[in-house]
Amino acid sequence: MTKKNYAGIPDKHARLDDAKIVLITVPYDGTSSWQKGADKGPEAFLHASENMELYDIETRTEVYRKGIYLAPPVTENASPEKMVDVVHKTTKNYIQQEKFVTIFGGEHSVSIGTIRAFNECFEDLTVVQIDAHADLRPEYDGSTCNHACAVYEASQNANLIQVGIRSMDVSELEYMDENQTYFAHDMVNDEDWMEDAIGQMTSNVFITIDLDAFDPSIMPSTGTPEPGGLLWYETLDFLKEIFKKKNVVGFDIVELCPNSLDKSSDFLAAKLYYKMLSYKFKYENRKNDDDDEE
Repeated sequence: MTKKNYAGIPDKHARLDDAKIVLITVPYDGTSSWQKGADKGPEAFLHASENMELYDIETRTEVYRKGIYLAPPVTENASPEKMVDVVHKTTKNYIQQEKFVTIFGGEHSVSIGTIRAFNECFEDLTVVQIDAHADLRPEYDGSTCNHACAVYEASQNANLIQVGIRSMDVSELEYMDENQTYFAHDMVNDEDWMEDAIGQMTSNVFITIDLDAFDPSIMPSTGTPEPGGLLWYETLDFLKEIFKKKNVVGFDIVELCPNSLDKSSDFLAAKLYYKMLSYKFKYENRKNDDDDEE
């Protein structure tokens, strides 16, 4: 069977040697505690990407021309711990090849491995978590690699900033830095939250996006849809400012739980991924031009 390229791009833009970008998919759903189906998320995302226009109007770019290599999927599912270990090693391998590494899950436990890899490869890392849930439990359901533990390790080993949180267990307060947590109900009336959050970030930033951060009116296809979430343009505004002002070293997107009756969520995920790449290379080029002038 012939290997497909991301978004059906030409082979010359999809080879590892030439590509600036690597996309790793992780079709894993071993610890979800409510709706199952996140393991089907990568396939739905890739299918939607094949039907997406590749010219980004806002940035006036075709970022796929930078080269996007679709890596073999991480299919380890013997245990959450083994999955995290393989994701960690795979991610780190591509980072060490000096690629801009991106990951599409799968459920949020995938991010334990991705964040671990980036934290080992980049100094003074900020992890920006955009999510409905705090995901700060040290252990859940017998494992430290559960989706409910997705950013606990980051809270201990990196500069964690949490955005859009609107659901958590009281036990997670012990591990939460409320000065760096932007609760959804507060964000509604706070015009300065984006500026404040960016001001708390170090130079190197990794972004992890759980798609349940979005309001279910625009993203119904996720494992645990929570009311009162982020909307499309405010999220893009925030992301754009991060990419403008910081060195985003990579990102992951997780928790697409596709629904056969509604493809809009699949397309939101596909568009979000491509938008983030478009911002990365638009503003990276601008930063490089500024450095050349200096």
